Amino acid sequence: MSGRPDERTASALRFATELVAWVATPWALASHSWLLAALSVVVLIGLPMLFSTPGDKTSVIIAVPGWVTILLVLLQLAAAVLSSWCAWPTWAATAVTLLAATTLVTERRRWRWLFSASRFAG
Repeated sequence: MSGRPDERTASALRFATELVAWVATPWALASHSWLLAALSVVVLIGLPMLFSTPGDKTSVIIAVPGWVTILLVLLQLAAAVLSSWCAWPTWAATAVTLLAATTLVTERRRWRWLFSASRFAG
């Protein structure tokens, strides 16, 4: 198995989308429950920090198969898009949606690698 693809653009776009999710999700939930808003930050930051696929990050706390890492990225993307539409004006939510869509496209090589890594993780 070859090493993880080094995709700096994909990584930067993924991180930008994660940042949006970390801000927009508690923003969208705050009017309903401060507890849900705080919990959303713990989930969106904590899960990817704890669970990762060996070889995808330099430090792995809890090893998981590649498909779990992909699901965590999809959670971040969905949170960013849905929360931005709930919390922000249309122009901002549209920009977030375009960012998430671009991230999906640029993640393809990494996700192929993660799927191939699924056989070896855990």
